[in-house]
Amino acid sequence: MITAIIIDDEQDAIESLTWEINMFCKDIKIVDSFTNPEEAISAVNYLKPDCVFLDIEMPKIDGFQLLSHLKYRDFDLVITTAYDNYALKAFKENAIDYLLKPIDNDDLIQVVEKIKKNKLNKQLGFSVKDLLPTIEKKNKKIAIPLSGKVVFLNIEEVVYCKSDGNYTTLFLLDGTSYLYSKKIKDVYELLNTEDIVRVHQSYLVNMNFVKEYVKNEGYYLILENTKTIPVSKPNRMVILEAMQNL
Repeated sequence: MITAIIIDDEQDAIESLTWEINMFCKDIKIVDSFTNPEEAISAVNYLKPDCVFLDIEMPKIDGFQLLSHLKYRDFDLVITTAYDNYALKAFKENAIDYLLKPIDNDDLIQVVEKIKKNKLNKQLGFSVKDLLPTIEKKNKKIAIPLSGKVVFLNIEEVVYCKSDGNYTTLFLLDGTSYLYSKKIKDVYELLNTEDIVRVHQSYLVNMNFVKEYVKNEGYYLILENTKTIPVSKPNRMVILEAMQNL
């Protein structure tokens, strides 16, 4: 059984999440809940739960300040909030997931599955948190706010990006895609890696997934997924330089 503490300054939010957990997540036992963050600090340090569902916007002490006061941090952190602008900070705090209110049942179930896997790994003597510095260095992530949730994407799994005016679609290695409400120049700055190259006004490409660079009858790239990406004239030299760095 996985033990959990819920911390939220709104009692209605606590009751709603408690109901969802009891209804859909039978492996979770809520050992306590708090609307007062100061009381919650003592409880977490004493009860040492497997996971904490933590709201951010709270009076006197917000969720991130609460975390800084804890002596016990060996739990899976799940951020629960009505705001999507805390996603990056949540990731820096090693949150296992970020749930936007009202919390979707399917998203909650997926989070609980992550927590169960982490607990099993710990029982086997392996902790994901022991490898966090390595994971963060190898798999840098970005947070993409979507409808009702925030998705964390590994930058190295982004194959290419396509502009659509004020929006950009990110295409991933597993075939999934995400429409992001940012211009492509902003996405380029967000990705911030030498592997991602601006090859066209409308395209970014991860050079690790380039299969061919074709120069006859117009310049274009053929990716490993067979997708053809045009290369604009000003970026042709950039492509050659990027290929030399692979």
